[in-house]
This record gives sequence, C-alpha cells and structure tokens, in this order.
Amino acid sequence: MEKQQQEEQESLNLFNSTQTIIQQALTKLGYNNEMYELLKEPIRLLTVRIPVKMDDGSVKIFTGYRSQHNDAVGPTKGGVRFHPEVDEEEVKALSIWMSLKCGITNLPYGGGKGGIICDPRNMSFRELESLSRGYVRAISQIVGPSKDIPAPDVYTNSQIMAWMMDEYSRLREFDSPGFITGKPIVLGGSQGRETATARGVTICIEEALKKIGKELQGARVVIQGFGNAGSYLAKFMHDSGAKVVAVSDVYGGIYDPNGLDINYLLDRRDSFGTFSKLFKNTITNQELLELECDILVPAAISNQITAKNAANIKAPIVVEAANGPTTLEATKILTERGVILVPDILASAGGVTVSYFEWVQNNQGYYWTEEEVDEKLKKVMVDSFENIYQTAKTHQVDMRLAAYMVGIRKVAEASRFRGWV
Repeated sequence: MEKQQQEEQESLNLFNSTQTIIQQALTKLGYNNEMYELLKEPIRLLTVRIPVKMDDGSVKIFTGYRSQHNDAVGPTKGGVRFHPEVDEEEVKALSIWMSLKCGITNLPYGGGKGGIICDPRNMSFRELESLSRGYVRAISQIVGPSKDIPAPDVYTNSQIMAWMMDEYSRLREFDSPGFITGKPIVLGGSQGRETATARGVTICIEEALKKIGKELQGARVVIQGFGNAGSYLAKFMHDSGAKVVAVSDVYGGIYDPNGLDINYLLDRRDSFGTFSKLFKNTITNQELLELECDILVPAAISNQITAKNAANIKAPIVVEAANGPTTLEATKILTERGVILVPDILASAGGVTVSYFEWVQNNQGYYWTEEEVDEKLKKVMVDSFENIYQTAKTHQVDMRLAAYMVGIRKVAEASRFRGWV
C-alpha cells in the first residue's frame, strides 16, 4: 500500500509522469535509451524577469518561462499561460505534451510552452498589457514565425495575443501575424479558433460513443470546469441534444438529472467562468466527478481523478479536456474497468490544430470560412482518434500510452533522420 501511495505521489508531478510514459512509449516502439535521453527534457528553456510599473506607481518584477521541447520536426508551437501557480516543471511538461499533440495530429511542429507567474484576476488592463509586451521583449530572440509560435492558454486571450503580436512587429519592424496564433479576426486570426478545443473534444466524444454503439442525442454529460473549453463544450453538447446534467467552476458545481439550462449559465458567468456563487444547493468538484452519467469531461485542472476515486467513477466514457486530470494509477484502474479514457493530448488537440490553420492562413495571406475550418478540423480529429484507438487495440495498451506512442514517433523519427541520435 505504501508503495502504491508513493507511486501515486510521483505521478501527481506532471513532469515525472510525462517522462515515465514517454519512456514506456519509446520502449514499446523499439527505440534505444539515447532517444529517451534526448526527448525526456526540452532542448531549450528560457527563464526571464519582467519589470512592470503597476498602477500604484510601484515596480513589480514578474518571472516568466518559455520552453521548447524539440524542433527536429519544425518550429515549436504552444500557448502562454498567466497563472499564480505556473512553475518551471509544469511549463517543461506542457511543452513535451505539445510535441505529442503535434505528432498525433501530424502537424509540422515541435512542442513549446510559456508561462508567467501572475494572477491576472488582480491586475488592471494596463498592467496586463505592460506584462504581455515585456514578456515578448524578453523572449524575442528565440521566438518567431519560423522558430516558435505562441498561442493563448490559461487566463490569456485574443487581446493578449494582439498586444504580443504588436510588440513583436515593433521589434522586428515589419508586420508579423504569423508570429502568434489565437489573435482577433481583424488582426489575422482564424475563424473557429476560439471554439477549437471544445469542438475537438466534441468530435472525440462522438467517436468514443460510436465505439460503444451509443448516440450523443439524450446522452448524460458531466463537465468539470466552465472556462473556455468547458463552457463551449457545454454549449455544443446542449445544442447537439445531449443532456448536460452537471457543470462546475473552481468553487463548486450544480447538478440537475433532468439537464441544466446552459444558455442561462453562459449569460450569468463572469469573465473567468465562475457562476456557482449564484446558487445555494451546490456540490463539490469531487462529488461531481462521481455522478451517474454517460460521459465525464474533466475540463478544469490536473490530478482530479486519482487512485482514491477512480473506482467511484461511474461514466463509461471519460474524455480529458484539461491537462493531466487523471493520474497514471487512475488510468490503469479505469482501463481495467473497461472505461474508454480519451487522453488529454488527443482530446484537446483541436486548439493547436486550428492554431496551425491560422499560421498557414497568415503565411499565405488567404483566409478560410468557419465551415472550411470546422471541416478540416473534423478530418484531423477523426483520423487521429481512429489511429490511437487502433494502436491501443493492436498493442493491447491503454489509450494514453497509445497516444504517447503515436505522438512521440514523429519527433523521434525526425531526430533520427537528422542524425541527432
């Protein structure tokens, strides 16, 4: 029991658990230890200090990071998050995940990720602009349209991307829309980018339901988290005829077995996706995860389904919209129980896929309609799901390990052909 608890504790660390699965995936694929040594850490990690003059006249120094996992396939790509709990290991792990997502979806990128330790909920518009511009100045030497392309992530949005693009264009002295994705439409953003992650999760849910012979119409859905991915997903599920029976924010959740009024919640939530304080009879996030339902979507934070509660999960399908919501031990327990677990690096790959579409449109100066974007996204996600599902069956492994095998193969092969290993 002590050994299991120790293993569980280790897997709660996203970076350690990521390295563990990468090693398993490379071993299954027949690569030697030198390949693991190359791919287990980012090739480049920049730590920066950003001075910002605050509204009260004081100067506050913020710490930021930019991690580039591997650029053997092509330029690195990945979001920038503003969050008080950002740290070096998280950013490193997430950059590796971006490599895997790009491998799964067959995009010409390696993985990158950035973050700044801050709480944007307690910052003014002007302070956020200064911080965004300062970050770009600090990392400008290692990013660019053919080096490393940032994007939105936790607590960052199209406005922050616009400030960052403007700062980069000033530094380079030419307009550089391809430097960053997730921009406003008028500055070269792509149709469908804002909803892309949720649309990708929706496609994965539809494909998973097909595997067990069920339809989305009338299916009971529970969603933990009501940020960008969770709220759009709730809307898509509701509009498709599914019953969203429970949703939550950071403070708690609400449950109605007959289905919730999603449009009402979307109207009443604040800019950070919180709504639960409007209700008296709320449930905890842990209670929400264990509700009776057909599809459970953790769309909030990491380490929500663990060895402690995995046996209590009643959903036959779990689709991870958040980063790392299920530990390795919990993954094993769910898989042994026959639960279809669609891993985060597949389910949430819609965001980077449409970011790639935006970059392509910026580079060629020709822009697509939302229908064209959605059609291209659906093909990528369906093909990626089927590839991973079949890999899991062929190798008799869970879908998480199968996703890592598919995702890491492309970067490993690119590194091998370049003669790095």
